[in-house]
Amino acid sequence: MRTTIILKTASNYLLPVLLIFSIFILLRGHYLPGGGFVGGLIASIAFILHSFANGLEKTRELIGIHPGYIIPMGLAVSFLSGFMPVLLYDLPFMTGLWSHDAVPILGHIGSALFFDIGVYLVVNGVTLTIIFTISESA
Repeated sequence: MRTTIILKTASNYLLPVLLIFSIFILLRGHYLPGGGFVGGLIASIAFILHSFANGLEKTRELIGIHPGYIIPMGLAVSFLSGFMPVLLYDLPFMTGLWSHDAVPILGHIGSALFFDIGVYLVVNGVTLTIIFTISESA
């Protein structure tokens, strides 16, 4: 598949912009629409656009690990965020825990943020694994 110089150049500039936007969507998901699912999809779109423009091998090198390895990491983060109340405070599974001190820009950090980060990683890993597998077989 041939790509134009315009698509290659645009994808190199759009990749960091889309990744930053996906982090923004991830972080605003507590109070407004967004969160881990939508943020993970946007991050996947960034890498898929990069692979269409620059080739699958260059995108794999950029990511550094197989996207399938991101899935269990995300599942572990989500599970641990739900299990921490049980371990620390003898509260039910998935009880929300919030910090007492606010962090600049983020506000009060809670266990919901870590759950969303896990979802972000799982969605990103699943989407990239599916698309990369389809691209390899085509």
